[in-house]
Amino acid sequence: MKNKPLTLVIVESPSKAKTINKYLGSSYTISSSVGHIIDLPKSRLAIDVDNDFKPEYITIRGKAKILNELKKKASLVSQVLIATDPDREGEAISWHLANALAPKNSNIKRIVFNEITEKAVKDAVTHPRAIDMDMVNAQQARRILDRIVGYNISPILWKKVKRGLSAGRVQSVALKVICDRESEISGFIPKEFWSIDVECVFKNKFFTAALVQYQDKKINITNSEQSAAIAAELEKNAIIVKEKKVKERKRNPQPPYITSKLQQDAATRLGFTSQKTMMVAQQLYQGVDITKQGPVGLITYMRTDSTRISDIAINAVRGYIGSNFSKEYLPKVPNTYTNKKNAQDAHEAIRPTDVNLTPDSVKSDLTKDQYRLYDLIWKRFVSSQMTQELSEATTITLLSGDYTLRVAGSTVLFKGFTVLDKDDKTEKTDLPDLKEGDKVGLHKILQEQHFTTPPPRFNDASLVKFLEESGIGRPSTYAPTLDTLLKRYYVVRQGRQLVPTVLGKLVSGIMSDNFPEFISVDFTAGMEENLDQIEEAKKDWVSMLHEFYTPFIQVVHDAENNISNMKGVLDEETDIVCEKCGSVMLKKLGRFGFFLACSGFPECRNAKPLPLGKCPSCQTGDVVKRASKKGRGAFYSCTNYPECEFLTRENPSSHSCPQCGSILFEKRLKGKGGQLSCLNPKCSYVVALPDDEEKAAL
Repeated sequence: MKNKPLTLVIVESPSKAKTINKYLGSSYTISSSVGHIIDLPKSRLAIDVDNDFKPEYITIRGKAKILNELKKKASLVSQVLIATDPDREGEAISWHLANALAPKNSNIKRIVFNEITEKAVKDAVTHPRAIDMDMVNAQQARRILDRIVGYNISPILWKKVKRGLSAGRVQSVALKVICDRESEISGFIPKEFWSIDVECVFKNKFFTAALVQYQDKKINITNSEQSAAIAAELEKNAIIVKEKKVKERKRNPQPPYITSKLQQDAATRLGFTSQKTMMVAQQLYQGVDITKQGPVGLITYMRTDSTRISDIAINAVRGYIGSNFSKEYLPKVPNTYTNKKNAQDAHEAIRPTDVNLTPDSVKSDLTKDQYRLYDLIWKRFVSSQMTQELSEATTITLLSGDYTLRVAGSTVLFKGFTVLDKDDKTEKTDLPDLKEGDKVGLHKILQEQHFTTPPPRFNDASLVKFLEESGIGRPSTYAPTLDTLLKRYYVVRQGRQLVPTVLGKLVSGIMSDNFPEFISVDFTAGMEENLDQIEEAKKDWVSMLHEFYTPFIQVVHDAENNISNMKGVLDEETDIVCEKCGSVMLKKLGRFGFFLACSGFPECRNAKPLPLGKCPSCQTGDVVKRASKKGRGAFYSCTNYPECEFLTRENPSSHSCPQCGSILFEKRLKGKGGQLSCLNPKCSYVVALPDDEEKAAL
């Protein structure tokens, strides 16, 4: 009996190949391209701008062996199905693979699936299609556009500032908004204001009302004298209930996750960076070994900006809710959600592939991070198809002479979708049974001084939210954009805050002064719309590049002439003497931050980490930043190593210990803000983080 003709299925990752392999029989062989296999070379522009921007593609260095193996396998089968990710990048990878494999096998088709489940995979292989050239052209346009911007501006930065710098179409806009926010914070002038709360009593029940108006106008108390005078008047006046309003409020569930909202919630609730969120989500999508089931793709594709859910998934989740909750938790008809403007509806929202695989049922098979993210996704999906939360909101308005006081309370009548959320902060506020005309007693007047605060620095969640709402980037670009800013040392993390470095501010200033139009929010969002129109076959990609290139390249030529030489502008002379030649050491900025280098360079090439403060352990050495050889991030140790074995991964602060003089380290406490700690075992000084730092981190 002859063997059945084999079909070669090519996916992007070995993990996905392992999961898919169990669904398809012996007639299929599964291989992976391990991401992109053909791309533009890194060493040159590789775009023929005089020939309609024709790109010069090459096999990526190190990928020739993989490509040759795929060619060999393609020559042995009757058909090739390319199953790369269901987005522009995946479509482009499919196109490159199809072109490379065509001489070995002409029967090449494209298949896509939004989830790696048996049904989805088998449906896909029975419904292959041609490669979508509109998607490919949109990807090519983006790739060429970014290459033109980066490879024309970056060399100017190398020449004028220092080598290794980069500029990018989306990256530079993100850096600008971070730097602009920092300027707002630096230039902010706090203004004093006061609040007055009145602690009242009625029938032995105490409640606190806020002072909100004077003679029916919003009150603004700007100093202590004014506050004290008002408090004195309130002491004299009787307090009467003017009005009581009771309303039933309904709170709707949130739609299932799209990429940006998942990154935001994972940042605020789990403390994940955007990059970590996408890495863990990728693992859940590609497949996790589940006891007695083998590899299982637990979630649908994690790069999407659509809230759409398939009818099959809606029926499944409604069945789950109906079986596990009382009938009041299941709406009569499925909840529907509207996509944001310009959302791509190619994929469903992020949801579990099987709602019956609850987080607790697979917890033992997942890592801690996988479990936490899956729990977030699963609960959001299930709650999105549950009924509303019902509460009773009570607002009581009181009069004290010409002053108006107000107190509000609420009572949850029915939890609805919030029954799944243990972190939901809805509270019951118990108010006395007051009626209009009732007189209440004054127990205490509380006066408190405040100062207006600057806008908070961006963090992962708020930056992704800004990019999404501004129409900058797409689900696949949020995390890589932020990762690039961190790798270039344009931005650093302080706790969860994103803080621009001196280098980041310098580069952003150069970009703002010389390329204002091309790094504006409106321009960048407009380019994203152009790319969407190319994908929808509404715009020609070559024409779009021509429209962009002519004015852009003129600005590049002007900038090259206008930007002054700034090499060495970031170098700073220190009082530290080089132990090798006796010259003064300079504080210089490198790829991973500041370091010390001998001013006698190139005759003396001495360089070492920048001392951050006195070592808390030996008290003689300095704490310096070091990079882990195993890629586990930075850590801090003593210059006297190995004699002194001090080591920590906690971030150093700019504060010194008032008791022993050692550097203090920042420590974040889950749910409790943070503290500055002295790691000297003989001292152990601890203090809460300063208020302004803590507020900015929220």
